[in-house]
Order: sequence, then C-alpha cells, then structure tokens
Amino acid sequence: MLTGKQKRFLRSEAHHLKPIFQVGKEGVNENMVKQISEALEKRELLKVSILQNCMDDRDTVAMQLSERTEAEVVQIIGNNIVLYKESRENKQLQLP
Repeated sequence: MLTGKQKRFLRSEAHHLKPIFQVGKEGVNENMVKQISEALEKRELLKVSILQNCMDDRDTVAMQLSERTEAEVVQIIGNNIVLYKESRENKQLQLP
C-alpha cells in the first residue's frame, strides 16, 4: 500500500508519460493483462488510457487492472489510469 507522499511522488513522475495501453470496447482481457504486467516489470510506472467506447467505467477498469497485475493504482485522472508496480530486476524509481 502506498502512502500519500509516495503517491504524490509517483504522480509527479507520471505527469510527462504518454499512455502506452488503451482499454477499448472489449474491456480488460488476459492478453492485455499479460502485456501490462511485462511493461510494469520494465518501466514500474505507466499510464493506461480508457477509450470512450469502453463499456466499463474507469473505476472498474482500474480495479481489474490492479488486481490482475498486482499493481497499485496511483491516480485516475480523466480517462487515464496511472499504475505502479515495483520491479524485481529493473528497479528505477526510489520511493520516498
């Protein structure tokens, strides 16, 4: 579980990032979860965009992604979700 200070730090780090995944009409599927897990292992912090044709609301999508990838939801802003998961081999971010 992230503290408020850690979330603020991660939000500032994620501010300049572009979303690298999009959740569309199909919603969250296993292939997407696998790819996001691999990307989190490499990057630790990433943004996921929710398209307007997605049937699920953004809170549901964020919950599904965080549970399936075992990542923390840092922020939900607009149609973007910021996810963080500490990397085992490629540790880049040092949390306060």
